Amino acid sequence: MNRRLLTILLVAFLVASLCTWLVVRLVSNRVSASKPVSTSRLVSAAKDIPLGAVIQAADLSTMTIAGLPPKGAILKPEQAIGRGAIAQIPQGEPILESQLAGLGSGGGLAPTIPDGMRASAVRVDEVVGVAGFVIPGMRVDVLVSGNPPGSGGTEGVVTRTILQNIQVLSAGTDIQRDNEGKPLQVQVITLLVTPEQAQILSLAANMKIQLVLRNPLDTKVADVPENTLSNLFTGGTPPKTGEQKAVHRPAPKPVPSTFSVEVINGTKSSEEKFPSSGGPK
Repeated sequence: MNRRLLTILLVAFLVASLCTWLVVRLVSNRVSASKPVSTSRLVSAAKDIPLGAVIQAADLSTMTIAGLPPKGAILKPEQAIGRGAIAQIPQGEPILESQLAGLGSGGGLAPTIPDGMRASAVRVDEVVGVAGFVIPGMRVDVLVSGNPPGSGGTEGVVTRTILQNIQVLSAGTDIQRDNEGKPLQVQVITLLVTPEQAQILSLAANMKIQLVLRNPLDTKVADVPENTLSNLFTGGTPPKTGEQKAVHRPAPKPVPSTFSVEVINGTKSSEEKFPSSGGPK
């Protein structure tokens, strides 16, 4: 075969292959473009919705996402209006059923309290309240300081950890009045506790309460012994839990090592001393 003809045939084959590839690519792109993409329309937050707020129509917006809606997503605004938020919802985020209280339960802290738990308010000052770092969702330990019954003076002041790993529900300020009637700001921290723990906090209400911030991932309950004010100056160590303090008892009276016998001889009497069996010989 002529060499020139072979070259023409080879070039024609390459051109035909390139054209075929371009046609297939264009056709596949048009088919993909014409195929409808599945979308979902969800209800989202039009602004930041704080914990405990009752959702109004002005708080809601809508958004469109590709694919199926996430599990528990709110699809209609009327499904969210009038319900309390049991979690903080950022602006632009879709609203889920797990973030809302039941219909008719209202807003505030009440819908956020799980079954079997209680919300207990604790009054602390700004410094004792960990300088404002206690915010909802944090975990704290509760310490109390005071004089136990029967102890007198400041030397008998004892500090004890009464509760550990307690969740904070809310933190704010409450306006109180001092003895002169002047307004006084008091930090109010609401804690999520069991009924038994609520009784402990009620008993400690008249004592100085301090909150100690802890890592939320640290759920270990430590065995912390109580400490006294005198230990800070004497260098003593607090007794371990269950360990009894040493009791100083008076030394027993010494047992006499001799005993006396009165001897009567007629009209005369005399006293004789003899060593006891347990005494020195």
